[in-house]
Amino acid sequence: MSAVLPSPLAPQTSVPPVAERNQEFSFDKADFERVRQLIYQRAGISLHAGKQAMVYSRLSRRLRETGYRSFADYLQWLERASGAQGEAEWQEFINCLTTNLTAFFREDHHFRLLAEELKKHGATRPLRIWCNAASTGEEPYSIAMTVADTLGPRAPVKILASDIDTKVLATASRGVYGDDARGLSPELLKRHFLRGTGRNTGAIRIKPELAAMIDFRTFNLMNTSWSLGEAFDIVFCRNVMIYFDAETQRRVLERIHAAMKPHGLLFVGHSENFTDARDLFQLRGKTVYQRA
Repeated sequence: MSAVLPSPLAPQTSVPPVAERNQEFSFDKADFERVRQLIYQRAGISLHAGKQAMVYSRLSRRLRETGYRSFADYLQWLERASGAQGEAEWQEFINCLTTNLTAFFREDHHFRLLAEELKKHGATRPLRIWCNAASTGEEPYSIAMTVADTLGPRAPVKILASDIDTKVLATASRGVYGDDARGLSPELLKRHFLRGTGRNTGAIRIKPELAAMIDFRTFNLMNTSWSLGEAFDIVFCRNVMIYFDAETQRRVLERIHAAMKPHGLLFVGHSENFTDARDLFQLRGKTVYQRA
């Protein structure tokens, strides 16, 4: 398995202190450890000890917006919050601590291999693809563009694009980007995007026929029940497992395995290695695995 971050439940002895001078909110080592445990329990994310400053920076916004003057008070309220308000704040907490780094056709060898698989499959049989950790949408739209260029825009392909972060999914579902977006050639822009005019000059929007392929949905991999519909032929789960410890990685891989068709393909990130899970997935190519 890939190198993993230490579990937030393990005792830490080397957490660097956050300087208290000029600090807007009270935030100490105990607060940081509490954040680590809560994000681990809710999202499976294993924050390592060096992330204390990052946590302070990202969560400070929630303290300002909720009116709390210390992390201890905010976290105590968060743990006791219930009902719709409580769930909404838990979602904000998760949104603050997730990392969203993406681009169109990132790790482009994956999309070349995807095109090869699509050609083998053909355009007559339905195909289901799951893009997990869809972020702001560049990855699922890259998949949709690959489908359109290989099988045509009306191929019977459905893409489920999910993420735990509701804010990035809202951006993804709009499908609007700057015309300087990374990874898009002039040819791709012309084929698959509409250019803004007037006050929208400088913006591009994904064409409706590509957007129609994709169903955006909030989803937490820590859910005990995965109600995702029919099994998937292909799953993109790239640069997700690096945030989990070994136990969580194994549990998620088992669930992905159960959600896939036999011999389906799993695309993972460049730093992720699952050779220790050969009973579930076998290496097929560069950071691509086949369901065993």
